Amino acid sequence: MSTLVINHLTLRILGRPLLEDASLTIENGQKVGLVGRNGTGKSTLLAAISEDISIDGGEILLSNRIKMARVKQETPSGNLSLIETVLSADKERTHLINEAESTRDGYRLAEIHERLIAIQADSAPARAATILAGLGFNAENQQRPISDFSGGWRMRVALASTLFLNPDLLLLDEPTNHLDLEATLWLQSWINNFSGSAIIVSHDRNLLNECVDAIAHLHHQKLSMTIGGYDEFIKIHNEKILQQNRETEKIAAKRAHMQAFVDRFRAKATKARQAQARLKALEKLPVLEEIVEERAIHFEFPQPVQLPPPLITLNQVKIGYGDHVVLSNLTLRIDPDDRIALLGANGNGKSTFIKLIAGCLKPMEGSIHNHTKLSVGYFAQHQLEELIPGQTPFSHLEKVLPKATPTELRAQLARFGLNTEQTDTPVQSLSGGEKARLVLALITRHKPNILLLDEPTNHLDLDAKESLIHALSSFEGAVILISHDPRLIELIADRLWLVNNGTVESFDGDINDYRQWLTDNKRILDSSVKNTETGSSQKLARKERAEKRKILQPLKNKIKALELLIQKNSEAYLKIEQKMAEPEFYSNVSAEEITKLQIELAEYQKRKNQAEEDWLILQDKLENTEKEL
Repeated sequence: MSTLVINHLTLRILGRPLLEDASLTIENGQKVGLVGRNGTGKSTLLAAISEDISIDGGEILLSNRIKMARVKQETPSGNLSLIETVLSADKERTHLINEAESTRDGYRLAEIHERLIAIQADSAPARAATILAGLGFNAENQQRPISDFSGGWRMRVALASTLFLNPDLLLLDEPTNHLDLEATLWLQSWINNFSGSAIIVSHDRNLLNECVDAIAHLHHQKLSMTIGGYDEFIKIHNEKILQQNRETEKIAAKRAHMQAFVDRFRAKATKARQAQARLKALEKLPVLEEIVEERAIHFEFPQPVQLPPPLITLNQVKIGYGDHVVLSNLTLRIDPDDRIALLGANGNGKSTFIKLIAGCLKPMEGSIHNHTKLSVGYFAQHQLEELIPGQTPFSHLEKVLPKATPTELRAQLARFGLNTEQTDTPVQSLSGGEKARLVLALITRHKPNILLLDEPTNHLDLDAKESLIHALSSFEGAVILISHDPRLIELIADRLWLVNNGTVESFDGDINDYRQWLTDNKRILDSSVKNTETGSSQKLARKERAEKRKILQPLKNKIKALELLIQKNSEAYLKIEQKMAEPEFYSNVSAEEITKLQIELAEYQKRKNQAEEDWLILQDKLENTEKEL
């Protein structure tokens, strides 16, 4: 039997259909990328497959005794170490080990040991450690409690726990969102070696090309399968669109010709029979809806005034925070035509280097010289949080460009796909991708000569990423880029700089060479988390941890409050949903009461969505703050 069979599936959320009569089959060992516009129901489908939500019609069939795993939406917490957290994901192994320690039945103990051998329990710690190392945790960090880490790092642990289970069916929803480039490359290798079946929702085009056998497209509430990677899917999809549009045009022309004959001769007795025959033929013509694809988001960076080289020179620069040195011995030059990607694990100083170039940090030693007319555009994740929730994109831009006309302001916002409606929508109602596009519009308002982009694609879908790539390709200024997306780096950067061992040096090679370098040097096992235990004095280390907690605690308190708000609204939503699902409900309440409950459902969902958006922003801020400490 196939690993997964979906037959005539119907899924609705608050009465809105996401899938109607949709079908899909995934064979044993097949890896499928699930794509579709944001909001079409990809994550909801994964939740239905994993039985986290109920379906409204059809069936989802899994082969017998299949082991399925999906990354949990809530981040793991508690005082268990990372390695213990991952090991505890295998419930059977944990149960058997606990039972072996308590049972006095010799026969049962023999059965337990036999089963432990069968599931390779003795090798589990080594497998868990390997996965954690691949995702950026060294041996020392693996022994630290998970409570020491921020939300993004905990999501890596959640991913590690899911991979550790080595299931028959693996469900992954945007698995690279919290990863750096090094961990992303490792994950691609892991998926390629994974023997089970997988459904992967991702905006990472490189992953969808390298790691899947087929693409499942969720479109117009249906599922269709295309064999091959994402590039092959796009090619076939576009060919289908052209073919169907041509066929639609032919039928429309034929219909118009026959209708014209009917309209002309219907009243004439000699032509009445012919007109009637054509009317019948018109009724039998197939109705083909012309495929009109959603308008792609268009990006366009304003072109800078050309300046002579160099734009920036660094001479023996040392940079850090307070007395803590992050990078030193920086002697570098940036020219107008440079396209540079920064490589190196999280925590090595990539963001610190970009802040130096942006002028947000001053050198501790050495010198940095900018061209006198240099204009810099700096994009960072924390800027999304600094947007004012109650103000619109138009008012944000108007504030920083007070002399610009309304037409000029709207034209600048339109450069990044913000239409009239989005331009006049309060920021608090915008999606993460729309906020990112607003920040891009803000940072490029002065036509910068150099763009500094720190993970610019985190909130962008596949189409928006492609638009960003095209826009950067057409941009005539310099670019310095930090990204976990190998494809973005490959298409935009022509120089790679490695941030490692406390300095920045040119890396001779491309992304494939870097992948090999990571393997050869075992750098992929290095820690991406800053180790606060490196001091020789334990007393000093405890003091540093206390100071770090003092700085981070307000952020953690806000995050905890949002988690409680999310839980509260989720529980209230579920309570009403369960009430409305009871068979006798609709016969015992009025239409007004039903409408009232539906409004309450929508309000709880809205509050939950907003709290989740705020939670993600604060998590980004927490991680960025941790990098700086």
